[in-house]
Amino acid sequence: MMNIAEMRAEYTGAGIKREALCPHPVDQFRLWFEQACQSGTLEPNAMSLATAWGDGRPAVRTVLLKQYDRRGFVFFTNHESNKARQLAQNPRASLMFAWLGLERQVIVSGAVEKISTAEALAYFVTRPLGSQLAAWASPQSHVITSRKLLEMKWQELKRKFADGKVPLPSFWGGYRVKPAEFEFWQGRANRLHDRFQYALQEEGGWRIERLAP
Repeated sequence: MMNIAEMRAEYTGAGIKREALCPHPVDQFRLWFEQACQSGTLEPNAMSLATAWGDGRPAVRTVLLKQYDRRGFVFFTNHESNKARQLAQNPRASLMFAWLGLERQVIVSGAVEKISTAEALAYFVTRPLGSQLAAWASPQSHVITSRKLLEMKWQELKRKFADGKVPLPSFWGGYRVKPAEFEFWQGRANRLHDRFQYALQEEGGWRIERLAP
C-alpha cells in the first residue's frame, strides 16, 4: 500500500523578488497566465472556485476562467446551480489557479456580482453549438434519473435549433469576482516557498507584502 505521507516533490523554481513584481496584481496575473499558456499547461484557465452557503458551509469545484481585466475575473454557469444559489446567499468567493508544472499558484478573493445580459450574450454566441445546447439541456446541480434522459433532451434541442441559432437561456449567465486580495505563490526548495499578497486599499492602490510559507 502506498504511503501517502512519503509523497513529496522538491521545488526548484527561481523564486520571486519583491522588486520584480508588477505594481498592479492583474498585470502580474497576466504575466504568469501567459507563461502558463506558453508552458503547455493543460487548461491553464481552469480554476478552483470556492463559495459558501449562507450558513457558512463551504463548497469548491473547478470552473473555467473566460474573461478577466482590472474589473475582475469572469466565469459562466446556470443561475439555478448550487454555486449560483450559494453566491445569492453569500456573494463572496475565492479562485485558485494551480500551475503545478511551473510550481506556481495564484489565489484571487473578493466580492461577486452578476455580469449583464449583454455581456453574457456576447460570450454565449462564441460557444460551440454543442455547449450552447448543453446550457439549455442540463438542469445543473439538480438530481436526474439517468444520463440517457439528458442526452435525449440534448438531441431534442438539437432538432429544435437545427438552424444553429440558439438563444441565450434566461437562467444562464456570468459572474465576476471583483478582487480585493491576490496571493502569488512560487514553490522553493525545502518548503521555503515565496508568497506575496496584494491587498486592495480603501484609498485605492494595492499594498504588497511577503507572507511566510
